[in-house]
Amino acid sequence: MRRSNRRAPNRGTRKAAPPPQVLARVRRQKDGYLAARRQHASEIAEDYVELIDELIREQGEARSVDMAERLGVSHVTVAKTVQRLRRDGLVQTQPYRAIFLTPQGQKLAADCRSRHDLVVAFLRALGVREETAQRDAEGIEHHVSDETLRAMRDVVSRTRRDR
Repeated sequence: MRRSNRRAPNRGTRKAAPPPQVLARVRRQKDGYLAARRQHASEIAEDYVELIDELIREQGEARSVDMAERLGVSHVTVAKTVQRLRRDGLVQTQPYRAIFLTPQGQKLAADCRSRHDLVVAFLRALGVREETAQRDAEGIEHHVSDETLRAMRDVVSRTRRDR
């Protein structure tokens, strides 16, 4: 009879529970990762409604071809994302026509624009060049908490008062 080189599972020993401070750190880390994943999920929708709003303001309409060019993606990617936005009630579309924001989409676009402008103003108050602040704000605006936005708003207000 051949013996296996594998050991039998260790059934009698249990790992000791981690100390409370470790558990608290793990919970905070988990909460941070969960929040970041939720923010990533909404980031694309926010970018799209913000761009649609911008195109309507600049050109009177938002077309898929213009969106694809500005986002650096294919028209197929735009079409799929617009379908999802339509399903989520953020845009209205008609075949071979421009894309329009619903009232819900308009509100989301206004909220995104407001967050973006605040982050840019905050970065500018820190001395960041306009071009860099605009580019950096594009990522930060999606991942910043309301608490942090309030703090940014306070800093921007103080900076403007001190001038």
